[in-house]
Amino acid sequence: MGEMSTRPEALQGSKKRHESSTLTATAGVSVGCYLAYALGTDEHMWPLPPPTIIPRFANTPTGARHALARFLSAPILSSAHLSLVNNASAKVVLLTGAGISVASGLADYRGAGGTYTLNRTYRPIYYNEFISNHEARKRYWARSFLGWTNLHKARPNVAHLAVKDMGKLGLVSSVITQNVDSFHPIAHPELPTIELHGYLRSLVCIHCHNHLPRTHFQDSLSSLNPQWATFLEEMLATGALDSENPAERKARGLKSNPDGDVDVPNAPYTTFRYPACPTCVATPPILADGTRASVEVDDDGAWSPASNAGVLKPAVVMFGESIASDIKIAAERAIDEASRILVVGSSLATYSAWRLVKRAKERHLPIGILNLGGVRGEESFYADLETPNEGELGFRCNESADQLLPKVVDNLRLVLTSDAGNKPISVLKGSR
Repeated sequence: MGEMSTRPEALQGSKKRHESSTLTATAGVSVGCYLAYALGTDEHMWPLPPPTIIPRFANTPTGARHALARFLSAPILSSAHLSLVNNASAKVVLLTGAGISVASGLADYRGAGGTYTLNRTYRPIYYNEFISNHEARKRYWARSFLGWTNLHKARPNVAHLAVKDMGKLGLVSSVITQNVDSFHPIAHPELPTIELHGYLRSLVCIHCHNHLPRTHFQDSLSSLNPQWATFLEEMLATGALDSENPAERKARGLKSNPDGDVDVPNAPYTTFRYPACPTCVATPPILADGTRASVEVDDDGAWSPASNAGVLKPAVVMFGESIASDIKIAAERAIDEASRILVVGSSLATYSAWRLVKRAKERHLPIGILNLGGVRGEESFYADLETPNEGELGFRCNESADQLLPKVVDNLRLVLTSDAGNKPISVLKGSR
């Protein structure tokens, strides 16, 4: 790798007239990541204990395939809540997390190589920091500018495509995802997806609430920060950003976090500039006090701290920011209308996700979990599980989604689309 590609000195020549005070103590601690996943996290809980595999034979890939197939294809069990559901079916609602996107080359949060696992001092940006601190936003957008290219070119993996096939087979009714990478709606636009924590493909103005495509915003960042753009080109050319693996990036002098956040230690983040909301520039909005806002930009169109509006943020839910009420209601409705829930690639660290599984438990839905490593509160989800059980009453395995889901779908497709459809699920290829 070329030495210049990760040297912060390459950026020191940025226009001095755009420099301002250094980051405040609160804004200077790892403020670059989107961190929708950090909502309501109790980090003192980590590390979580290893999972208890259910049923026991699901401790091998073959056993896990059999148990998951049973879980997905089992008829609806008699339970009190089903009388409240119109057109009840045996469909499953999926709740997915960062683990399902690891095979797409994206970094994880709490997996073996995740940010929170490798960097116990990592701290995300808070919503209030972002909206109130110009210097925090400079650092945030500089780091996201460096990480966006790889995130943008990443694509859904075989696990997302398996979810698409599960929808086509009538096994899955909807998906609730904590992820902000847009892989679910890209992979299966015909299968409803609720993006619990928003998405990175757009920005939203915190004042006028209009949206702007992230690709357009990235182009504006390049124009406003030519030396940073050159720095990014050099890093891409030398392969410095080819891996999202935190350990590999650390060896190259970079710090990597999920959701397109790249930290170059000692880089002059205070020189970075970002554009104002174009709608607010053209027509400044009316503020809460009834006065018209002032949106100022410099000669190149960069947002000026003399403004009191026109600030763009990623269309994700940041730490300390509330989930929109319509999204919350839609997620709860998806749980209420399902007959069972399958968690894929999530430790349920965030309260917004954990409470949905808790809701499913309270409504006596069978719960399945496909995740590498422990899951928050999982022991309570299976505390009263009846026996015997081969997966139809509850399922827990410690496998990766990209390895397990495609094989399970292939087996179920054979059964559900052939004359073998009337046979017991135990005839599945590869069952224990």
